[in-house]
Amino acid sequence: MTSSPPSELQDRGSQYWRRNIRLLLGLLAVWATVSFGCGILLHHFLDNYTLPGSEYPLGFWFAQQGSILVFIAIVFYYAHAMSKLDREFDLEEE
Repeated sequence: MTSSPPSELQDRGSQYWRRNIRLLLGLLAVWATVSFGCGILLHHFLDNYTLPGSEYPLGFWFAQQGSILVFIAIVFYYAHAMSKLDREFDLEEE
């Protein structure tokens, strides 16, 4: 990292954390929508449908497995997005 004036470093640091928090809040909103929204609030509507090749209603699937699978996908996406953000701000680990 090149040496920069302290105010510029502080601005870059606050911009980095602002983007990190925005990413976190967006991913938490997705997870809450899938787990709480689809698994609890909309389960009566989703129970009218089933996944192809499955006998279980879609609302039950979201409540039991869907939110877990979405959470795992979010973890991998977050790791990828943070690596990209770290490279952009020249903060990647060697």
